[in-house]
Amino acid sequence: MKNTNTEENRSHADFRRKPDWLKIKLPRGFKTSQVVGLLNEKHLHTICSSGMCPNRGECWGAGTATFMICGNICTRNCRFCNVPTGRPLPLDEKEIDDIVDSVKSLGLKHVVLTSVDRDDLPDCGATHWAKMIRRLKEKCPGVTMEVLIPDFKGREELLDMVIAEHPDIISHNMETVRRLTPDVRTFATYDGSLKVLAYLASKGVKTKSGIMLGLGEKEEEILDTMDDLIRVGCSIMTIGQYLQPTKDNFPLQEYIHPDKFTEYGRIGKEKGFRHIESAPMVRSSYHAEKHLH
Repeated sequence: MKNTNTEENRSHADFRRKPDWLKIKLPRGFKTSQVVGLLNEKHLHTICSSGMCPNRGECWGAGTATFMICGNICTRNCRFCNVPTGRPLPLDEKEIDDIVDSVKSLGLKHVVLTSVDRDDLPDCGATHWAKMIRRLKEKCPGVTMEVLIPDFKGREELLDMVIAEHPDIISHNMETVRRLTPDVRTFATYDGSLKVLAYLASKGVKTKSGIMLGLGEKEEEILDTMDDLIRVGCSIMTIGQYLQPTKDNFPLQEYIHPDKFTEYGRIGKEKGFRHIESAPMVRSSYHAEKHLH
């Protein structure tokens, strides 16, 4: 008889076993403590924590964070993501003021905003998004801003609400290659995300997108995705290693060597991306302030 408990324990541990280039220590210090303390005090959510981002120590140590608005419960259940899924709470207008106060207190010069999907709302949260951007611009003049938006079900009138507030960069992630999208994402489609990016670019917006590697994609599929993004006018791309958050998430297929990421970065520049960040630890908002120009 097989020792199923031993086998199960081994399988649970395998997805956590990382190569040396992915083993990092989260730095600690006054600035990190200040950010964490303020987030706790204001009951704010960051994708840094909810998404278990491996760069959160580096970013918090520098006094930066990516704020997640519209609550911290998502209406979708994408298999790569660690953000809780379920029935979200009503939108909290106080969230907007608390984020503005936090940006001021931390002295941030560049802010990244993202959100959960709010398919439960008639406007998918677009009105709240517009208010958040507008308030930051009013109360924190001089602060630059990137917004990493959901697809808003592809509704152009909702995308227009965000565009009208003129954030510096509007980002929307492809997450993975065409073939794997149905297995990795729920509701969102590959062509749907391309359509969102194409619409943004057609309005003169500086657009950005990102994918994860290690899900089982092939090199030619990665290059095809680059071509698709260039075709729809996306000028900034991020490529990072998928890190399986829990045993219940989409199973990790492979750790990609840093040299391969470097190669993809070189190819991306040759294809015409204005900026491309490609390394194992890269995430959507990594070095975001460098993508403004």
